[in-house]
Amino acid sequence: MIFLDAAATTPVRREVLDAMWPYLTGEFGNPSSHHSLGEAAADALAGARSSVAAVLGCRAGEITFTSGGTEADNLAVKGIALARQAANPQLNRVVISAVEHPAVEESARYLERFHGLAVDVVPVDGEGLVRPEAFRAALRPETAVASVMYANNEVGTVQPIAELAALARGLGIPFHTDAVQAAGWLPLDTKALGVDAMSISGHKIGAPKGCGLLFVRGRTRLEPLVHGGGQERGRRSGTENVAGAVGLATALTLAQARQAEERRRVAALRDTFIGAVLTGVPGALLTGHPVDRLPSVASFCFPGTSGESVLLELERQGVVCSSGSACAAGSDAPSPVLTAMGIAPEEAQTAIRFSFDSAVTGADLEAAATSVLDAVGRVRALGG
Repeated sequence: MIFLDAAATTPVRREVLDAMWPYLTGEFGNPSSHHSLGEAAADALAGARSSVAAVLGCRAGEITFTSGGTEADNLAVKGIALARQAANPQLNRVVISAVEHPAVEESARYLERFHGLAVDVVPVDGEGLVRPEAFRAALRPETAVASVMYANNEVGTVQPIAELAALARGLGIPFHTDAVQAAGWLPLDTKALGVDAMSISGHKIGAPKGCGLLFVRGRTRLEPLVHGGGQERGRRSGTENVAGAVGLATALTLAQARQAEERRRVAALRDTFIGAVLTGVPGALLTGHPVDRLPSVASFCFPGTSGESVLLELERQGVVCSSGSACAAGSDAPSPVLTAMGIAPEEAQTAIRFSFDSAVTGADLEAAATSVLDAVGRVRALGG
């Protein structure tokens, strides 16, 4: 099997399992307990927080561990907006882009339905890019929070986050970015990016499912979504997942350590793969920005085919990929990301996404390209 669906999830790294193992076995204490087992767990949690902070260029106290990227996005968008609105009821708007992950979009829509905040959606161009001038036009004195994802999970387009964050900062508006797909591939220094909040998920970078984090810059108002014992500095109550935090910190440290080297290597393989598909499949359309894109994502539309049929044929040939976001569970509607980019709904339904982890090889992608050419040809020969 050639696994090319890393944007959905990645296998857990052995180093991560080894780091987690003690906290799944003998060191099982509750970090809030005041005895030796609890103190050992608290020390591990503090160490994980410090490791993450070192990667993100922030203070350890600015890190909140969560159950994953979805919870982190919810906490950022809802938490910042609600806290700021409580302090100033005139702050009653939220700005998001047209290509956000559902965790961000649905958080904004929740605020709209139940708290009366208006949602301003920034359009993207045909390559999935948020233009700074369009973003600036959406910002208003009443904007409570703005959120634009760092890199898109479907087409791989990388946004000019530092420039967008600077525009928001100039108006005193907190800026959040969903960096779930960017982690391991792009720089994550929060000071250089200028963001006020950033979400990361563990299972995209070699940690288990069920662990994530939210960076929130100090002094940024944040209303917790989960109330209880006041863990995580009052931002997320509940007994902490110590093993998950240790695993996430280990995976993030490993991923970022070789980020620049792996980015160059995988980007070169990606470009060769894209060239082979565009050359070999008549009418194939690359989606997303041709240059400002993740090294790990190659996404196409194949007009005149059924995307689902191509996926099944590829899996029959041993190539595992997807039609887009794994978070749009059970949906057969055309991708909102692709339609926001101006792609017709019937064409969007032919989309296939290939996404790689750092273990991908040239042989993997050469074989995959051959399978793509064959699969699309077979489906077209059968009438779509």
